[in-house]
Amino acid sequence: MKKVFAIIALMGVFTFGMTQSVFAQDETSVDSAAVQVDSAAVDSAAAETEEVAAPTPEVEEAGMYKNIKTKFIEGSAGFMALVAVALILGLAFCIERIIYLSLADVNTKKLLEGIEEKVNRGDIEGAKALARDERGPVASIAYQGLMRIDQGLDVVERSVVSYGAVQSSYLEKGCSWITLFIAMAPSLGFLGTVIGMVQAFDDIQRAGDISPTVVAGGMKVALITTIFGIVVALILQVFYNYILAKIEGITSKMEDATISLLDIVSKYEAKK
Repeated sequence: MKKVFAIIALMGVFTFGMTQSVFAQDETSVDSAAVQVDSAAVDSAAAETEEVAAPTPEVEEAGMYKNIKTKFIEGSAGFMALVAVALILGLAFCIERIIYLSLADVNTKKLLEGIEEKVNRGDIEGAKALARDERGPVASIAYQGLMRIDQGLDVVERSVVSYGAVQSSYLEKGCSWITLFIAMAPSLGFLGTVIGMVQAFDDIQRAGDISPTVVAGGMKVALITTIFGIVVALILQVFYNYILAKIEGITSKMEDATISLLDIVSKYEAKK
C-alpha cells in the first residue's frame, strides 16, 4: 500500500509539474501575442497619427494665406495698405486695357478682303457699311478713308494717317497710370524700409542697447514693406509688357491695313 501511495504521489507531482509548465508556456505565448498585438496597435496608431499629421493641400494653402496675412499686418498697416491700393488700381487699369485691346483686335485680313470685293464691284456704300459695322481701329481707319475715296488718293492718305495717330493714342490710353503704379509700389516699399530703419534706431536709443532683440522689430517692418513693394511692381510689370505687346501687334495691323487700303483706292481710281 505504501508503494502504491508513493507511486500515486510521484504521479501527482509529475502531473502538477507538467501542468505548471504548460500554463507557463501558455502565459508566455499569451504575453508574446499581447506584445505583438500591442506593437501592431502602436504601429497602427503611429501610422494613423502620421496620416493625420500629414498636411493636406488645403491646410498648406490656408497656412500660406495666413502667413501672407500675418506678414502684411506685421509690415506696418499704413504703408502696406498703400502698396495694396497701388496693386488694386494698377490691376484695374491693366484689366481695362486688356479687355479694350482684345475687343480691338479683329480679323483685319477678312475685313479688307470684304472691302476690296465691294469696292471692285463699285459698291462704295456697302464697303462703308462693312467698315462702320466692324469694331476696332482698323475698321475705323478704313471707314475714314472710304468716306473720302472720291476726293483723291492724297486726301485719303492724309486722312488715314491722321486718324491712325488718333487711334494709336486710344490704344495707349491709361498705360501711363500703369507705369505710375509700377514705380510707386517699390517706392512705397523703400519708404517703409527707411521708416523701419528709423524706428529701429529709435528703439536702440530708448533701450540704450544694440542687441538683436531691440533692432528686430524695425528691421522686420523695413524688409517686409520692401518685399511686398517689389512683388507688386513685378506683377504689374508682367501685365504691362503683355499690354505693350498687344498694342504693338494692333499697330502693325493698322499700318498694314493702311497700305492695303491705299492700294484698293488706287485701283479704284485707275478704273474710273
